[in-house]
Amino acid sequence: ASPHLSARRGPDPAPAHEGFRPMPIDANAGRDLVPPAAERKPVTALRHGTTLEDPYAWLRADNWQEVMRDPAKLDPAIRAYLEAENAYTEAKLGGTRALQDTLFAEMKARLKEDDSTVPSPDGPFEYYSSYVKGGQYPEMRRRPRGAEASADTIVLDGNAEAKGKTYWHLGGSAHSPDHTLLAYAVDDKGSELYTVRVRDLASGRDLDDVIADTRGSVVWANDSRTFFYVRLDENHRPLTVWRHVVGTPASADVLVYEEKDIGFYVALGHTQSQRFILIDAHDHQSSEVYLVDADAPTAPIRQVAARIHGHEYAVEHHPGGAGGAGDRLIIMTNSGGAEDFRIVEAPVASPDMECWRELVPHKPGRLILETVVYKGHMARLEREDSLPRIVITRLADGAEHAIAFDEEAYSLGMASGYEFDTTTLRFTYSSMTTPAETYDYDMEARTRRLRKRQEVPSGHTPSDYVTRRVFAPAPDGETVPVSILYKKGTPLDGTAPLFLYGYGAYGISIPASFSTTRFSLVDRGFVFAIAHIRGGKDKGYRWYTDGKLAKKTNTFTDFIAAGEHLASTGFTRRGRIVANGGSAGGMLMGAVANMAPDLFLGIIADVPFVDVLNTMLDKDLPLTPPEWPEWGNPIESSEDFHRIRAYSPYDNVERKPYPHIFAYGGLTDPRVTYWEPAKWIARLREMNTSDNLVLMKINMEAGHGGASGRFEALKELALDYAFALMIAGRADAATG
Repeated sequence: ASPHLSARRGPDPAPAHEGFRPMPIDANAGRDLVPPAAERKPVTALRHGTTLEDPYAWLRADNWQEVMRDPAKLDPAIRAYLEAENAYTEAKLGGTRALQDTLFAEMKARLKEDDSTVPSPDGPFEYYSSYVKGGQYPEMRRRPRGAEASADTIVLDGNAEAKGKTYWHLGGSAHSPDHTLLAYAVDDKGSELYTVRVRDLASGRDLDDVIADTRGSVVWANDSRTFFYVRLDENHRPLTVWRHVVGTPASADVLVYEEKDIGFYVALGHTQSQRFILIDAHDHQSSEVYLVDADAPTAPIRQVAARIHGHEYAVEHHPGGAGGAGDRLIIMTNSGGAEDFRIVEAPVASPDMECWRELVPHKPGRLILETVVYKGHMARLEREDSLPRIVITRLADGAEHAIAFDEEAYSLGMASGYEFDTTTLRFTYSSMTTPAETYDYDMEARTRRLRKRQEVPSGHTPSDYVTRRVFAPAPDGETVPVSILYKKGTPLDGTAPLFLYGYGAYGISIPASFSTTRFSLVDRGFVFAIAHIRGGKDKGYRWYTDGKLAKKTNTFTDFIAAGEHLASTGFTRRGRIVANGGSAGGMLMGAVANMAPDLFLGIIADVPFVDVLNTMLDKDLPLTPPEWPEWGNPIESSEDFHRIRAYSPYDNVERKPYPHIFAYGGLTDPRVTYWEPAKWIARLREMNTSDNLVLMKINMEAGHGGASGRFEALKELALDYAFALMIAGRADAATG
């Protein structure tokens, strides 16, 4: 999925009364700094009969590809401006330094520093990841199956690997089927350009194999000598799949698949049976899958079903009976008008659509999200009425049963593990008040065993908090689900400030899951809410299509409707909402800041996609061609051009009062390039008529995901929360 975000504060602040102190904001906090003012250097272009003027286009580095690989190559004038913005933000928020430290300490105290995942068995070993106290990065570990933890060995030590680096991120890692080698991919700049290396697990030393500029995923063939990976082109696009043999140079690698349509991306996976490696070419509305025989990795690849515009499908495999009788693919597909997907089967020998036979029919409103096939069972994750459940099907006779829960709002996920011949399904459950629980579920016996419950070292009592699910009426009659968390005793009379999160793009649904960090707001009197707006799939696939292309503005009006409903029902009041969204949710933030500034007290925009029109007009950027099915193609279509121009946040900043705004970006971000928040903040500072803060921080050593270490990430979140507490007048609020 891709990137985006925005901000605001009302022109007519709510009056001070019980529960709402005037905001203790010193306009000259830190020192008498003059806000940075980006130089205007207007660039004009004629598009579809319309003259566009971009006064801050110069902030886009012409050599951005070089900067992704080496940030030192950034134009000095651009660097000077970004560093001036960072210094200004540091000065303006300097008064919150003690609060940031307190928030960081709280959030760190809720984090089990020596935490580990539940080991996943695979043949003679079981694998897991763990952290050590004080460690920023995970250790990948394994031990003999069923052995005590004292018998484990470190496969990869993230803290040792990251030593001396300002950024380190482990992408994909995979052990070979014979358990002798580990292929792993690392990005050390935040630019999502991963280098693959191969480690000998007996000696702990890396081999000579080094493959640069990959997407980060590695999939082994069954010979344990061959693996496949995706390489990025000069424009950062994953368009080719390569085959590598351990012990040979990367220059000898063989091109297996090349995607000719730059609007499609390529990804790798494998079936649970380990029989096939999957090459998945896709955009945001169509897909095409090819099979690689994992037992014969040099054999020609085979297409499952040719791409058809609007057809999405995903492939699993079941070997059938003895001797391969009944060897079949099991396919999740939206073909035949199955908007919320159905499940079909097809012979491996003839997988074309003409041979598909239905196993699970389409049911409108029941969205099938994921399917995993084991030797005797099929597990599917689905969502209906905006809540998830897992359904188990016994393949021998088709008998079905469901795993469901009773809370008003919760999150549920499947973890498929490594093994195929098993009756055990691992799943995770949490809610906004209930810490994450990991279960092993026996699909045949229908029994579950709790393997782990998330620990909160500093303490957490779920009964001290309330989780709610409400539905906000949208302007067109739809109802928008909103998940809510607050502490018991929080006044619901409109006096509480509210933190409202939203995303709304690419069909991504935001789960109502547990997060230890939110309690630093909730314990200080905030109500925390997630608006499950259109653009996601919270109410089925239709919820996604109703929030894209010509219907994109539904995403924005849904978010506004959620805020207005929460204000009208006493959870908060207009002008008391701090909105937050990141990446594509940043577009949402920018749009609602322009559309309803008086609703919001402030907006925190993380890596915000706010320069939508210019980005969609720039076909050389990494994500632009694959994004056209999501937003439209303003290069080819006059209709798309004018529609995007009407809501693009950067293009619609007006001379009017805006709320408090804090935007965050990363210099090496290939998804939302740093110049999007930089240009947006420059224009906001030029046009804003209020005295509210307009701030930006660009991480000069990171990309889309921010800082790489787990504690450094908490420091960034502490800054966001300190900003929210400060503008809400809760900077001095006690917890408890």
